Amino acid sequence: MKLATIYHEDSEKAVLIKQETAYLMNHVNKATGKQWSEDLLLLLQKGEFHEVRDWYEKEGKNQLYPENGFSMNTVSFAPLFRHPEKVFGVGMNYLEKALELSGKPPEEEPVIFMKPNSSIIGTGETIQIPSQSPNVAGEAELAIIIGKTCENVKESDFWDVIAGFTTSLDMTARDIQNLNPRFLQRAKSFNTFCSFGPCLITADELPELSSLKIETILNGSVCHENVIANMMYQPAFIVSFFSQIMTLQPGDVILTGTPGSVLIQEGDVLECRITGFPSLTNPVKSHVHK
Repeated sequence: MKLATIYHEDSEKAVLIKQETAYLMNHVNKATGKQWSEDLLLLLQKGEFHEVRDWYEKEGKNQLYPENGFSMNTVSFAPLFRHPEKVFGVGMNYLEKALELSGKPPEEEPVIFMKPNSSIIGTGETIQIPSQSPNVAGEAELAIIIGKTCENVKESDFWDVIAGFTTSLDMTARDIQNLNPRFLQRAKSFNTFCSFGPCLITADELPELSSLKIETILNGSVCHENVIANMMYQPAFIVSFFSQIMTLQPGDVILTGTPGSVLIQEGDVLECRITGFPSLTNPVKSHVHK
C-alpha cells in the first residue's frame, strides 16, 4: 500500500495511491462507509492505518476507480506529515561514510541525533542555507515510519511495529559540526534540514529490503550510492535500539543513515532516489533574514 499527503483546497490531505492515481481518504470513506482520518499522522496515531491496509489488500484494490481520483501528474505533494512526535537519525551507518567523517571505523553503538518538527519540509520545498553555516551537506537516506506504540522491541518483531518506509534528505551544517563533534545536534536542527516523503510505502510493495539502493543525487548526477545490505546497523537493529531508549509512537520517523553526503549551495537541486520509490527532490537557496 502507498499513502501520501497532497495539497488540496488550501489544506493538506491524506491520499491512498493505486498505480498512478491518488484517492483522497474522504473518497475511500465513501467507498467503505468508514470514517477514517483524512490526516495521515492521525491515521497512524489512531490505529486506523492497519485497518486501511487490511481493507485495501482484501477488497479495496477493486473498489477504487481512476475517475474518482487524481492523476499523480496533477497533484502537489506535501510532507507525509509535519508534526510527528519524534524524528530520529542515525549517523555514519556505512563504513565509507564513517571513515569520511572520523577517519576510523564506527563504535559498537550508532551515533544518533534528533530533528525538530520545524526542520521538516516536503518534496519541492526549498532547503535554506543558514547564515550561521554556509557549508551545508545533504544526505539521501531511507526513513522508517513507526506504525505501533512499542518499547524494547526485538529485532525479530521489526516488521510488526513499522508502518513502512519513505525517502528522506538530511542536512547538516558542516561549519558547526566541524568546530566540535559535540555540536552535531545543533548542526542538524536548522529549519528545512529534514525533507521526507512523498510516499509512505509498505514492505509488500517493495523489493527485498536489503537490496534497496539509496542514491544521493546533486543536480541530476549521482554522487553516492549504496544498498541497505551494506549498512553497519540494519533497520531492525535501529528500531530495536531506539525502542530500548524510549517508547516509540505511531508516526515517529527514523532516518537510517546515508551512503554519502554532498555540499550544497544556492541554485542546486538535491535529490534522494531509492529503489521502488518516487524521487524526493528539493531546490536549495541561501536564507535571507527579513
